[in-house]
Order: sequence, then structure tokens, then C-alpha cells
Amino acid sequence: MNANASPSPSSVPELQRLRDNLNLAIVGKDEAITLVLVALLCNGHALLEDVPGVGKTLLAKSLATSIGGKFQRVQCTPDLLPSDITGTNIWNPKSGEFQFLPGPVFANVLLADEINRATPRTQSALLEVMEEQQVTVDGVTRAVDDPFFTIATQNPVEYQGTFPLPEAQMDRFAIAFSLGYPTLDEELQMLQRLQTQPRNRALSPCLSLEQLQDLRSRCTQVKVEPSIQDYILSLVRQTREHPEVALGVSPRGTVALQRTSQALAFLQGREFVLPDDVKRIAPHVLVHRIVPSGGRSAKDIVRELLETIAVP
Repeated sequence: MNANASPSPSSVPELQRLRDNLNLAIVGKDEAITLVLVALLCNGHALLEDVPGVGKTLLAKSLATSIGGKFQRVQCTPDLLPSDITGTNIWNPKSGEFQFLPGPVFANVLLADEINRATPRTQSALLEVMEEQQVTVDGVTRAVDDPFFTIATQNPVEYQGTFPLPEAQMDRFAIAFSLGYPTLDEELQMLQRLQTQPRNRALSPCLSLEQLQDLRSRCTQVKVEPSIQDYILSLVRQTREHPEVALGVSPRGTVALQRTSQALAFLQGREFVLPDDVKRIAPHVLVHRIVPSGGRSAKDIVRELLETIAVP
């Protein structure tokens, strides 16, 4: 699925409004928008592996605004503490008791920028919130906002001073992709917009959080025929048996592949999943979950499986 390819329009009016709203702020990233919406609809989280300056923050902020949600951003650094993510109790001299100060995870859309610059302890704190959708501070458990959606980023080129995410933590992301550089025409359009539109032009919400919750519920009702499930299982199990794979896709990855396929079908206005949905989304769900043992990359291995495994 090319992040710069032309998307299929949605016949779900709410989703088309959301896509159109995001396109007002983001130039030429239609398929990247599709991918982030897939992760949002299937109640997952997204990992963006990209170089700085390609619009990751803009995408996250625009998404939060479009759904009428609260946006928070965390710039991950080696000195970032878990309490800087989850929140902490501080002493209030007026009341004579401790008061909880919520961390940035109490938001609807959280951007964890350069997550691989945070220490493993802080990474674990964030990933635990992503999985459990709650935090426990000093023995008190508090639920984060619902919906809660995380977009984490990491630079795939610059590794100095970083703490790579372990495979078990990479598995927490439903989907991984990159925005990539814009084409010449897209970059020209971006420059032209700077002359015709004010830089601080604000988007307006086009969807409510309640509508998003309803869309998520409808997405889970998209039908997946047994033959499609067999195809999903064949792809996943072959990653575990492939001679050039040291660590294959986990059962969590199997579930993610079905849910993201449902979300992709739903985005296109269908009530059932096609094999093409699975094939299109599979690289973004499987590649970051595979640890190769040979000379070939995980991307090449997934491409081989998609070409050789029979499609129902």
C-alpha cells in the first residue's frame, strides 16, 4: 500500500467528511490518512517511522481537532520519566493533601515524538497505558480518556542516543507506516498554500467523539468469511515457519490483521472484507512484527508471502 497512492473514496459520510477535513491541512498524503484512520477505527495505535519535518505532528493535531478531541504531545528524551507520561501526585499546601496532576496520556490523541529516545522504563510506561488504557499512580488506578489513540514516531535513520523498541513492544502497534517525502507537485502545492492561506488557519471539528465511538462499533461488525480468516492465518503462520525468520508474528498480530482489514473495508463503505483488503494492509501490520534471521528484510519476506500464498 503506497502511502502516496490515490485512495478509494468512502461511502460512509462521516468518514468522508473526516478525510476531507484532514486533506485541508495535509497535502498529498491521502493514503497515509487512510492508514491512520484504519488504526483509529480498529481501536489500535500507529507507529510512524519517518525522518523529521514530513508532517507527523500536523497529522496528529489535525486528527485530534477533526474529531473534537483533546491533543497532547510528548517529546521523548532520555531524561523523560514515567511520571512525566502518566502523571504524578503533588502536595497541595492549601488543602493539606496530595493532588493528582494528570500526565499527557489523559488525551484523546497523543503524539509520542521520537519514542525511541525515551528510556526502556519510560517506553514501558507509555506502552502499558496504550494496552490497558489506564494508569496506576501510588496504588490508585485511573482510566484515560476514551477514545485514546497514540501516534508514536521514530527516526529510522538516526540511531545515536536512542533505545530501540523491543519486539514485544513493537507488537503493541496495530500498524506501522511512513509518510515519506512529498512529490514535486505536492511540495509546490504546499508552498502555494502558504501564500494563499494563513499559517495559523485552524481546522474545525467535523466529527464528535460519540460519532467516532459509533463508527468503531460499526467497524467491528464488518463480516470476515472463514476463507478470509484462513488466508490471514496462512500469512501469519508462514512468518513463524519461514527459514529466514527468527521471530514470527504473534497472535496479537493475527488479531490486528483481521481488525485492520475490517477497518479498511469499512473505510471503503463495505460490510465485508475482501482478500485484497488483507493484501493491502498486511505489510503495515506484519513487517514491524517480524525479526529476520537471514540477509533479507522483513519487508521482502512479507512481499514473498503475499505473492506465493494462495488467495481465496
